[in-house]
Amino acid sequence: MNSSTISVTHFEVDRADWQKTRIHEDTISTDLADDEVILSVEHFALTTNNITYAVSGDALGYWRFFPSSEGWGRIPAMGYADVVKSNAEGIEVGERVWGWFPMSSHLKVKAGGVSPFGFKDVSEHRAGLAPIYAYFERTSANPFYQRSEEALDMLLRGLFTTSWLVEDFMADNDFFEAEQFLITSASSKTSMALAFAVKERGKCRAIGLTSAGNRAFVEGLGLYDEVHTYDQLEGLNAQSAAILVDMAGSTTLREGLHHQFQDYLVQSCLIGATHHDDFGGASEELPGAKPTFFFAPTQAQKRLQDWGPGELEKRVAKSLQAFKQVSDKILSVVNYSGTDAMSENYQRMLSGEASPSEGIVLTLKQA
Repeated sequence: MNSSTISVTHFEVDRADWQKTRIHEDTISTDLADDEVILSVEHFALTTNNITYAVSGDALGYWRFFPSSEGWGRIPAMGYADVVKSNAEGIEVGERVWGWFPMSSHLKVKAGGVSPFGFKDVSEHRAGLAPIYAYFERTSANPFYQRSEEALDMLLRGLFTTSWLVEDFMADNDFFEAEQFLITSASSKTSMALAFAVKERGKCRAIGLTSAGNRAFVEGLGLYDEVHTYDQLEGLNAQSAAILVDMAGSTTLREGLHHQFQDYLVQSCLIGATHHDDFGGASEELPGAKPTFFFAPTQAQKRLQDWGPGELEKRVAKSLQAFKQVSDKILSVVNYSGTDAMSENYQRMLSGEASPSEGIVLTLKQA
């Protein structure tokens, strides 16, 4: 007797050419092994973070989260899903979960570490990857959860957590005696979140670096102490110790800032790749601190050890609630459905044409 199947739609990216994409159809068997669960992905957010995952997919292991066929990758995205099939004790059909998903209509996982708060995907291909990305949170266990707030949560929670941990890492190291944060791609949501975290603690100044076209938008946010365009960086105070948090990923911009600040650049932290067309390592030995990738799970793990279970989540959630009140006035959520909309919006985000004030939420299921 043949087992039944569920048809699945995937959005995939050519790992060697991010502009090349495809819609791939396959099936999932509903004849589940022990601990297997099928999740139906209702919707997920598309931000510049997702482009960063593609750019650093090989270096940081993002392509390994949701394996595809040779040469193709499934970009992780934050979203919400419902349990539609379960052969795992303690996980019931109909439950709603939050977590990282492929840009797909469904996902099969092997559940482990089941608790009242959530569960992890312990599938073999997840071994050695950061566990924070394999965790699915039960919405019933989140005291802040509201279905009407899902869009903002998807758009902000992941990137906010990253930015919060960047600022927390710097604070944990006395800001390396810096007085200011230089934040590139200042119009991006991740940069906004970092500026908010810097302002919330109040120990350093937040300096936003952006394009001329986005300057008015960034100045209007009220999150930055100063805003400078990329073609007017001579106005920066290069005699004041600074932390560079590079969300743009532009080699040219990063090298210019290192030469401008010299030894006054006490930390150089690589996060994003909004300028992915100029992404890469330094072409020379740069003055100032050596540029290094920031991997948020490392700081999260340290805080878990410092503070014990649940405290990090509590602190981030409290700060995120305050940030949502700010971002609610900035972002306009727009929902899109279907494979054509998925492809079109991905290309808009990849090319930098998406408006910084637009919050893009997608589902592969046709409305």
